[in-house]
Amino acid sequence: MGNGLVQAQQVIKFKTVVIDPGHGGRDPGAVGKDSKEKDIVLSVALKLGEYIKQYLPEVNVIYTRQTDVFVPLDERAEIANKNEADLFVSIHANYIGVANIYGTETFVLGLHRTEENLEVAKKENAVITLEEDYTTKYEGFDPNSTESYIIFELMQNVYLDQSIHMASLVQDQFQHRVGRRNRGVKQAGFLVLRKTAMPGILVELGFLSNRNEEKYMISEKGQSYLASALFRSVRDYKNEFEAKSQLLDEGMKARREQAVANKVDVRFRIQVASSKKELDLQARVFSAFKEVWMFEEDSRYKYTTGCSSDYQEILALMKEVKKVVSDCFVVAFQNQKRIGVDEALKMLNN
Repeated sequence: MGNGLVQAQQVIKFKTVVIDPGHGGRDPGAVGKDSKEKDIVLSVALKLGEYIKQYLPEVNVIYTRQTDVFVPLDERAEIANKNEADLFVSIHANYIGVANIYGTETFVLGLHRTEENLEVAKKENAVITLEEDYTTKYEGFDPNSTESYIIFELMQNVYLDQSIHMASLVQDQFQHRVGRRNRGVKQAGFLVLRKTAMPGILVELGFLSNRNEEKYMISEKGQSYLASALFRSVRDYKNEFEAKSQLLDEGMKARREQAVANKVDVRFRIQVASSKKELDLQARVFSAFKEVWMFEEDSRYKYTTGCSSDYQEILALMKEVKKVVSDCFVVAFQNQKRIGVDEALKMLNN
């Protein structure tokens, strides 16, 4: 690799956000006394997009839908992936059988820790049952079966930290700038987030089952405030994203000098699974790969396929691996010790 890597690193910018208004068309989502989720979230999503276009004109805004149409979950994710989005924001409204519960909450992809989180995921994932041949399309996933959610235990989202941070920015804005009750950042198994290859969040604006909150979400003022809170979150995330890229550039020279003094063996692999329990390398889940190599990190067993000191070669292989594991990602090792991919690239660039 030549100086092209250095130049590419210097121009990393936050370029594209995909805004995903949940449900739509024949899928109304949650239904309140005077409203439907699909209508509220579309209105908030369009307002959010307009704020971004007005105040961050350099950012490309893409919607998964701009009208009252039905869009399958996998197509929503594909829109984000094809456009190489830097952030995916899925907007929803909640409903529960207890009328006095209210407040906002923002989810990231992960294994549910409570039954309440699981129920939210089941409601949002249930939309796939409106799609033709969904059992084949989603590899037998049953949104109403607790057992189906075990798949989320075997995966590790490389964008988890960024997603959690973005979700925290959203909740802080909702609480401190809009005065909404903060129900926190949570994790659950959402199919629409699982299929996206970038940081992503699923926002629940409030509960349609609470009359006061429903009235707020229906109102022009409420929708504008919620959209502006989301806008400020995107703006702050963008600014931090680009600031971190700048810091990375500034640290490049020092890392390259260190690499000169430490000639090391750098290898890239593709991580395809992560589990609390050790898995049999001959298990069917790994049958699609020619070879699988395991390493331990943070009290988890992590599984990789492929091995090369050529980053471009491993990226080419990953395109094929993604056909089997859509959220796989590259990991790097220095003398068999896990290091950051950016650090490994800088060593090789030197």
